[in-house]
This record gives sequence, structure tokens and C-alpha cells, in this order.
Amino acid sequence: MQPTDQLVSKVPNHIVTSARPANASNGGRLADYNVAAWLHMPGVADLPVSLLITYRDGEKTREVPVDHGTVNAQSRILLSGIARLPFNQRIEDMQVKLRTAINLSRLVVEELFVQAVEPQESAARPVATSL
Repeated sequence: MQPTDQLVSKVPNHIVTSARPANASNGGRLADYNVAAWLHMPGVADLPVSLLITYRDGEKTREVPVDHGTVNAQSRILLSGIARLPFNQRIEDMQVKLRTAINLSRLVVEELFVQAVEPQESAARPVATSL
């Protein structure tokens, strides 16, 4: 049986471009994102699922796994992790997807969180204090 991917959400471009890229050992670049998804699949229990990020890098389509788990008896799951996206040109059309062994009749995204681990404007800026 072929696994199926279901779109959880497209990631807005301002979030995609907010990450500060790092140099990769292969000469490319890396961008890290914190990802968390609270999902509800009515009528489904004990189903193994995977959360992944797909994106375009120039002409290439890439995917990066985020987390794996099994839907609980209440048909819910929390999947979270850090997605490390390698790229050579630019990250475009970033999407959060859920991979399952069966087609889901319904997927409810109760909450979704995607944020750059290292934002462009560093949070480590000096803060003025008075003594």
C-alpha cells in the first residue's frame, strides 16, 4: 500500500524567510524551524503517522521528517520537532504534511506552530538596564 500525504497547512512566506540560514558542511545552507501540530482525525485510532515538511529549492522538491507517532484512542496526536531544511538556492512553497498508510476522510488541525529556531533579528541583542 502506498502512503498518502495530506496537507496540514502551507507555511506563510514571512515565516519561511524569518530564519537565519547557517552554512552546511556540503557547501549549501540550512534553516531550522520549530514545528508542532495538534491534530484530530475523527474515527481513526492506533494509526501510525508522520509529520513532514515539503518545500522547493530551485527546481528540486525536498522533504524533511519532523516527527512520527501513533494516533491515540481519542483520535488525536501531537507531533513536534525541529525541521532542519537544507537548501542551495531558496526555500519556497513550504508545507506541513501528514503521511499516513490510509486516506483520511477528515483531518482537523487543532493547532499548528511553525517558527524559525534562529530568527534573522537575533534575540541576543543587548538590553538597556538601569542600575
